[in-house]
Amino acid sequence: MLFDSHMHTRFSADSEMKAKDAVEKAASEGIGIVFTEHLDYDFPSEADFTFDPEAYWKEYEPIRSHTLRLGVEVGMRASTEKRSRAFIARVPFDLIIGSLHILGGRDLYDAEAYEGKERADVYRQYLAKMEAGIRYHDFINVLGHIDYIARYAPYENPDLTYGEFRPEIDQVLRAVIQTGIVLELNTRRLGDRHAIKELVPIYQRYYDLGGRYVTFGADAHRAMDVGKYFREAEEIADQTNLQIVTYVERRMERCWRP
Repeated sequence: MLFDSHMHTRFSADSEMKAKDAVEKAASEGIGIVFTEHLDYDFPSEADFTFDPEAYWKEYEPIRSHTLRLGVEVGMRASTEKRSRAFIARVPFDLIIGSLHILGGRDLYDAEAYEGKERADVYRQYLAKMEAGIRYHDFINVLGHIDYIARYAPYENPDLTYGEFRPEIDQVLRAVIQTGIVLELNTRRLGDRHAIKELVPIYQRYYDLGGRYVTFGADAHRAMDVGKYFREAEEIADQTNLQIVTYVERRMERCWRP
């Protein structure tokens, strides 16, 4: 079955989703799920994007099953890498996602991160930080939402366009392949046909460079969003010849489809 391998329950500071609701929604969609709570030390806001891994494991391990796995989404920054590495060793997570949420000390969700800055400069810095983060976070399994910046950047064209940023995107994709991790196909923006148009060349290039696998992740913070836009994601995976996978006990597992 397919897995939604990226979502957040109440153990993440920006979510109140109940595990029970996520499980019920996944069952109705006929998919498996992986909880991936936020771990982002020293986050530049009042929110605390950390959690107690032992408490997390104690609460959710009894419901862990072949259709429910337990993971974490680690913020990739040089200043927090050692603490993140120690954190993930405390419990036997099934899946570790590495993501970039902060640039220049600012949360990419906030407009202040872009003030007075040219789009091209910000995006190139974002991609350079992402590549570096992949290489020194050698414990991650998956690179989360390569197009995260496109969700919030206040520019007229927020898309991460392959034709415009080809050298920098290629460096990120090569880092993914060379380190043996997998690229996530985050479905959050797949309700926008233009976003799909811009994402397909990135995933095609990933395949051309030697990438073969993707995870799907809706990045849900509400049960209603679990598995959202998976049909569109399947179309992209089929178009780019990428195999859909998930992880269990840090080992890759291929997803099957009826």
